[in-house]
Amino acid sequence: MKAIENWIQKTKPNFEKGGKYEKWLPIYESFETFLHVPGTVTTTGSHVRDAIDLKRALIIVIFALVPTLLYGMYNVGSLFYTSIGEDYTMMEAFGYGFIKVLPLIVVSYIVGLGIEFVFCYIRGHEISEGYLVSGLIIPLIVPVDIPLWELALAVAFAVIIGKEAFGGTGMNIVNPALLARAFLFFAYPGNMSGSSAWVHSVEGKATVDAFSGETILGQLNAGVAPDAIHGVANNQLSVCDLMIGNYAGCVGETSVIAILIGAALLLFTGIASYRIILSVFAGGFVMGLLMNCLAPETNYVMQLPAFQHLLIGGFAFGAVFMATDPVTAAQTNTGKWIYGFLVGVFAIMIRCFNPAYPEGMMLSILLMNVFAPLIDHMVVKANINRRLKRAKAAQETVTNA
Repeated sequence: MKAIENWIQKTKPNFEKGGKYEKWLPIYESFETFLHVPGTVTTTGSHVRDAIDLKRALIIVIFALVPTLLYGMYNVGSLFYTSIGEDYTMMEAFGYGFIKVLPLIVVSYIVGLGIEFVFCYIRGHEISEGYLVSGLIIPLIVPVDIPLWELALAVAFAVIIGKEAFGGTGMNIVNPALLARAFLFFAYPGNMSGSSAWVHSVEGKATVDAFSGETILGQLNAGVAPDAIHGVANNQLSVCDLMIGNYAGCVGETSVIAILIGAALLLFTGIASYRIILSVFAGGFVMGLLMNCLAPETNYVMQLPAFQHLLIGGFAFGAVFMATDPVTAAQTNTGKWIYGFLVGVFAIMIRCFNPAYPEGMMLSILLMNVFAPLIDHMVVKANINRRLKRAKAAQETVTNA
């Protein structure tokens, strides 16, 4: 480490003001802070309120995402081999999934970081680290067979319109990763829904009759009763299967166990807010119970047991990794409870009442991202009013005395 520090001290004057490579300072500083903890603190982005610098906080989130990434790779291979009726080992399934998922990650980082490099060079600002997390989340919330050029367009849209248009990291009003998914969902719906979107297929290899590649929510909307939901090899899914993630879905969203491992790391390190995570699950559970009470015979999504709503689709992943985004979520403690609860409520509401959008978590979080500042404003205003009333009462007491 001492050698790295000496190299930085030796080369940095060439990139500082008056140096030979002054215009490349933003790019140089991005690599410097990646290799060595800087002696400065973050000065922009209202979400930073700790001694830890932004890059280190985001690296912890990357570590928390690793379990979902690893299981997602295995699940991609497992579903593929099952779909063609071939036996496989764990390493074969993981290796196949690794080959399929890696291009998604590479394209996401190349396009996203490339755009941020350009904007920071033009503005003369230090390159922000915000895309380190978004660049990994985006491949985890899309189907494995999404065309790479479509993914590149979605990433460019999310970074330019969702982040840079508002000033970069810390200034965006909606989650960039979810914005990328929303772009794909509305621009290329054929590649984001249906049974063919979730399991990789190869021409010339027939799919076995006993296999279903549809998501759980897709099956419910297609008329499959909750007690007949099936997964790999047409086996009925148990709660254990739902926890493990043994069914078709986005790359990183199926395994609740892997997601909870990441949540434990985020909560232990204080990176994520337990208030938001708990309130999201509480809101989803309460709305799920209400839907169970109101469910007609023909709406199988509403009939799904409330606790199962929390285990399927992108609900758990969204609650842990996207609703907790410190930039776009509520900032006040009371606001976090309200914000998270409404995210859970609207996610289940969208699932149940709008079959066109069976995965309600994406739209719910984006909606509440927009209303988070209003929630904080109302919480702060209510607190001010309470303090004014207490001050007035105290003044009246003094006057009467």
